[in-house]
Amino acid sequence: MVVNCNVCVNIEPMVTVPIGASAELKLLVTGEYAVDFLGDDAARVLGTPFLIAHLEMASRNAARDHLEPGYDTVGTIVSVRHLAATPLGMSVSFHAEVTGVDGRRISYKVWAVDEQEKIAEGRHERFVINVKRFGERLRAKANAPRG
Repeated sequence: MVVNCNVCVNIEPMVTVPIGASAELKLLVTGEYAVDFLGDDAARVLGTPFLIAHLEMASRNAARDHLEPGYDTVGTIVSVRHLAATPLGMSVSFHAEVTGVDGRRISYKVWAVDEQEKIAEGRHERFVINVKRFGERLRAKANAPRG
């Protein structure tokens, strides 16, 4: 089917996030971000879920300023190796760099370093969404019959 339209409007934004766009987050590892199930306070370290969450946030930040108002990103793929433990009281820097853009899909190289060494590396993917429409779909899903 061919549509001729002199007034057609593209409902999706152009994603203009440049390759190489990057962001960095810093965090002081406190008890709030450390595992506590090992039973020894000396063994409290940055937990992997917190590491991944901060890498995701750095990735979001790398793209956010390049998106149109009303748009944001959500994570779709995370592949990260947690290479080394970071103890309480040490600072960590979380890094994300855009490596590819395919339509609304954004790919990143991610890594984290503490005060002594690289503690994580991997890749991440995020998808550009219209926040209002995303919320509407989630409300409809939450209110749908379950079974």
